Amino acid sequence: MSSIDFQTTRRLPLSPMRAIGTGLITLVAALSLLGPLIVPGDPLAQSLIKALAGPETGAPLGYDHLGRSVFHRLADALRLSPVIALAAVATAGAAGLILGTLSAAKGGWIDRIFVMLADALLALPGLLLVLIVLAMVPGTALGFWAGLSLVLWVEFFRLTRAATRETLASPAVQASRLLGFGPVYLFRIHIWPEIAPMMLTAAAFGTATAIMAIAALGFVHVGMRAPTPELGLMMVELLPYWREAPVALLSPVVVTFALLLGLTLLAGSRET
Repeated sequence: MSSIDFQTTRRLPLSPMRAIGTGLITLVAALSLLGPLIVPGDPLAQSLIKALAGPETGAPLGYDHLGRSVFHRLADALRLSPVIALAAVATAGAAGLILGTLSAAKGGWIDRIFVMLADALLALPGLLLVLIVLAMVPGTALGFWAGLSLVLWVEFFRLTRAATRETLASPAVQASRLLGFGPVYLFRIHIWPEIAPMMLTAAAFGTATAIMAIAALGFVHVGMRAPTPELGLMMVELLPYWREAPVALLSPVVVTFALLLGLTLLAGSRET
C-alpha cells in the first residue's frame, strides 16, 4: 500500500464494528473520567455498616464486603489498568519499531541477534515473563509496565521487520536511494505508511492483551495489592459474595468485557 493509499484509507467512514468498538471504549472512558465528577466519592473509604448494601445515590453500584463504593473503585480501576497497558504498548511499540527497522535495514549479524532474542522471548509464556518481573518488583505499576513491555515488543518487532524488508526491496525505495535520499526520508515516505496500519492494529490488540493480563494476575492474587482498586482483584474479592451482591460482582466483569470487546473490534476493523 502506498502513502496515497494509506491517506485514502484514513478518510474512509467508520465500519459498523469499528463504530461499536469506539462507542464501547468511549463509554468506559466516560465512566472512569466523568463518573467520579458526577458522583463524588472515595474508592478507599470504608463503612462496614454498608457492607454488601445495594445501590444508592452515593454509590450507584452498591458496596463491597468492606463497605466501599463499587462505583468509585471501578472508576479508579479503569484509570489504572488502561494507563499501565497504554504505557507498556507505547514502550513496546517504540522498541519494536526501532529494532525491527534497524534489523531489516542492516541485516547480517545485527538481524540475527535481534531475531534470536525475539525468538527466545517468544518461546516463554507471556504471563511467566510478567511474573518473573513482578517477583523482582512485586505489586507495583512499574513491575507490570516493565513485564508487559518485555512481552509485547516482540510482536511489534516481527511485524516491523517483515514489512520493512519487503518495502526496502521495492523499486520506489531503490529509486529514492539512487536520488540520494537519506534513511529519515525513506522511513517517513516509504516505510511508515506501509507499517502504520499494522502497528495501530497491533497496538489495539496489545492494549487488550495487557489489560487482560493485569486482570488475570489480579484474579489469582499476583497483581496489584489491596486496597488498590484493580479489575481482577475486585472480581476475586467479590466472588464469595455473588449471592448477596450480584450487581457488585458483575460490574467489574461487564466493564472489563466491554473494554476488551471494544479494543478487539477496533483493532479487527482497521484493515477494512
